[in-house]
Amino acid sequence: MTLDPAVTSLLVLAAAVAVFVWNRLPVGVVAVLTALALYATGLLDAGQALGGFGDPVVLFVAGLFVVSEGLDATGVTTWAGQAITGRAGTGRSALLVAVMVLAAVLTAFISPNGSVAALLPMVVVMAVRNGHAPGHMLLPLAFAAHAGSLLALSGSPVNVIVSDALADAGRGRFGYFSFAAVGLPLLVVTVILAVTVGPRLLPVRAGAAPTDLSGHARTLAGHYTAGSDVFRLLVGLGSSLTGTTVRDLSLEGARLVGVQTAAGGSATEGHRLADDDALVLAGPRAAVEEFAAAHDLAMGPGPVRPGPDDLLRREAGVVEVVVPPRSPLVGETVFPGMVRLGEITVLAVQHLGRDRGARPTRLTEGDALLLHGRWSAIDTLVDDRDILVVDAPSELRRQAVPLGLRAAEAVAVLAVMVVLLVTEAVPPAVASLGAAAAMVLLRVVSPHQAYRSVSWETVVLLGGLIPLSTAIQSTGAADLIAGHLIGAVGQGSPYLLLTALFVLTAALGQVVSNTATVLIVVPIAVVAALESGTAVEPVLMTVAVAGASSFLTPIATPANMMVMAPGGYRFGDYWRFGLPVLVAWLGVALLVIPLVWPL
Repeated sequence: MTLDPAVTSLLVLAAAVAVFVWNRLPVGVVAVLTALALYATGLLDAGQALGGFGDPVVLFVAGLFVVSEGLDATGVTTWAGQAITGRAGTGRSALLVAVMVLAAVLTAFISPNGSVAALLPMVVVMAVRNGHAPGHMLLPLAFAAHAGSLLALSGSPVNVIVSDALADAGRGRFGYFSFAAVGLPLLVVTVILAVTVGPRLLPVRAGAAPTDLSGHARTLAGHYTAGSDVFRLLVGLGSSLTGTTVRDLSLEGARLVGVQTAAGGSATEGHRLADDDALVLAGPRAAVEEFAAAHDLAMGPGPVRPGPDDLLRREAGVVEVVVPPRSPLVGETVFPGMVRLGEITVLAVQHLGRDRGARPTRLTEGDALLLHGRWSAIDTLVDDRDILVVDAPSELRRQAVPLGLRAAEAVAVLAVMVVLLVTEAVPPAVASLGAAAAMVLLRVVSPHQAYRSVSWETVVLLGGLIPLSTAIQSTGAADLIAGHLIGAVGQGSPYLLLTALFVLTAALGQVVSNTATVLIVVPIAVVAALESGTAVEPVLMTVAVAGASSFLTPIATPANMMVMAPGGYRFGDYWRFGLPVLVAWLGVALLVIPLVWPL
């Protein structure tokens, strides 16, 4: 017996939802299996079943991830966070409002997950420093990010999906800031609930706080106590020291820390000085300058080790590394002032937990080194198997270097992309990919960073489920479900239709990705709107709002999951605070959407 194509597509849909809820397989795998099932059952040919991976929606979202990485990696989000929260004072309500508004604004451009990830460490530290429970601030942070996703087209893949569905229905697209008509009221309601009822509904528990790296430079400066009066002098052509052995060097008022040969190693006492060898001296600057002038040595403008305020700058930074077992560095001699790999300067060395000061050290496993250099050089150390990096340079740069190197270029690229999207001068996917390419060409992010920044799980999820949305529409399954939906709510009640679609979308979105949920519901909503005589615009906007209202479970979105451990939340804490927010969102949607987009 051959099943009706509509029934078959609904069975595939039911199986996909069941596996999503089961939560034992990666969502990307479920999406791919869904696309393959559509091909295996004959509902779609190979081109249609796999065509979702080349859909403009997928390309648009992938480009946004790169733009988000550019803003975050250059310290733009850190600067915005420090600027706004610094003006909010120390009161809980003022800080909470500032944090939520900032999260919403950032989300409009870099997605909920990106804004929550960028702000989470800062919010935790800020709460603890001011005597507030992180649990009172982190769930509101995530919920504000969900509201912020409805401020602009780029806030969420959901917005792009419903905008494309509106265009497919022959009604044009939603404008770039069209979502803000309902997004702003939703943000206001969310903030009000967080400030008023949040403290009574949210827990006060100790959470697993993320590492605070905002004061990392001063922490390292205090941990490594070697003085800053260490200077590096270069032996050049014509120096009177050329040919002198290291043991025969005579210094007054300064002390020889070590000699580095032109090949990069530590010189022995019998080594004869040659061109491009470097002497590292410790002592008063005047004595070192006098020695350099007497022997025609080139001397840098300042000490080898910068002060605490200069360790982390836009161009250069500091990193702590540890020598692991079996490293080729074991047995090598190093000292403060050595330059490794041509760009990385050794600032200090610790052996057995004690600073070695300005003297040579023969490295053993477990020794720690403080290194300084350009960020591009420091980033390469992450993949160096000879050492273990203690704190990721990228995370340190994001938290401690606001408006870092190429921040202006990142903001400029974002501004151009927004202008292109607002004016609709080019298709959204073209604007997004162009901005992503510009981030790489302007060296805001490296090609490796760009690839790494893309959430491939989201990309695969979209690519695999877009064909399911197509099948539901092309086989008549959407008509079938829409008919039952209209039969339940009646054709003459558009408000009941909006309510039913909101409840359906929101309920499914608590256990299934909101992107997947909206891809499933959109074709049903369009058919229901057409058959009931309701305008497509308010129906699709209701689905977008419901798709963003993932409040009741930690598994609903990555943003919800991110705040769980730092906030000390349990599963039940989400629905306890999320249910009032969800009901308020339904009320706002039913009130505002018909006013802006008539039924």
